[in-house]
Amino acid sequence: MTPVVNTPSVPTVRRGRLSKLLRAMRKAPGPTTCALVIFALLVYAFMAPLVSQNPFEFAGMSVMDSFIPPMWMADGMPDFPLGTDDQGRNLLTAMAYGMRTSIIVGFLSVIIGLMLGGSLGLIAGFVGGKVDAFIMRVADVQLAYPALLLAMIIDGAARAALGQERSVTTAIAIVVLSIGIAFWVQYARTIRSSVMIERDQDYVSAARITGRSSLSIIILHILPNVMAPVLVIATINLGIAIITEATLSFLGIGIPVTSPSLGTLIRNGNNFLQSGEWWISVWPCLVLVAFVVSVNILGDHLRDVYNPRLRGRS
Repeated sequence: MTPVVNTPSVPTVRRGRLSKLLRAMRKAPGPTTCALVIFALLVYAFMAPLVSQNPFEFAGMSVMDSFIPPMWMADGMPDFPLGTDDQGRNLLTAMAYGMRTSIIVGFLSVIIGLMLGGSLGLIAGFVGGKVDAFIMRVADVQLAYPALLLAMIIDGAARAALGQERSVTTAIAIVVLSIGIAFWVQYARTIRSSVMIERDQDYVSAARITGRSSLSIIILHILPNVMAPVLVIATINLGIAIITEATLSFLGIGIPVTSPSLGTLIRNGNNFLQSGEWWISVWPCLVLVAFVVSVNILGDHLRDVYNPRLRGRS
């Protein structure tokens, strides 16, 4: 009779992780406030198409209403609470559309960086040897280039290959790909170090004994146990990705000026700062700062929740 081997159970993501996070949020009013700010800005950005017309379309512009100041200033109008820009666009609506584009670009960039860096980190940590050395040396080379500079290089190469005349969808895709590629190293390094610890655990050995393939072990057993710190990094990188997109758009090499983006709004308003129309640039800057700061504070709080040893060091 073949003896029955009692294999250790495979650890899974803790069921109490969500409740742990909620308890920590209740004890921290600052991160809770930031979460509410993020939620309010998301609602503001994605509900705008349901209640207003796109101000970046021709029908949403009115040159006769250009340069109207905020409503509490002289010559202000209640129909334009935050004023209008040089094209007569209502800034309250324009910022909602611009923020929606910036958030979408940021989320997609983070997803691309997470998928690319996560895959390479899993391979490097699990396989090891020359494969690990090659991937890490590529990561070391990329670290020599700042994310913004690397995104500019990729965008410039795409312009040279596709020409200056590109559709808005193509331009956005290039910006997303550029930022995503620039951020993969952090995910790869974090996952690699976690995988190198997890691959020697008893549950991985038990899975090998049962005949599971390496791919199955990586996806079903190791990956769920290394994702917590990566998701924290992704939260923080979301703010960095939005800042990078805004910077590229401000420099004129990101999203076209005909498409809504916080960066394009800030760039457009910068042309009128010295003439006194400060509101065109200031309001998009404040919205961008509010969202990015809230995301970063929430990301730091998540890091402290899932790694108590770091609490109080930031």
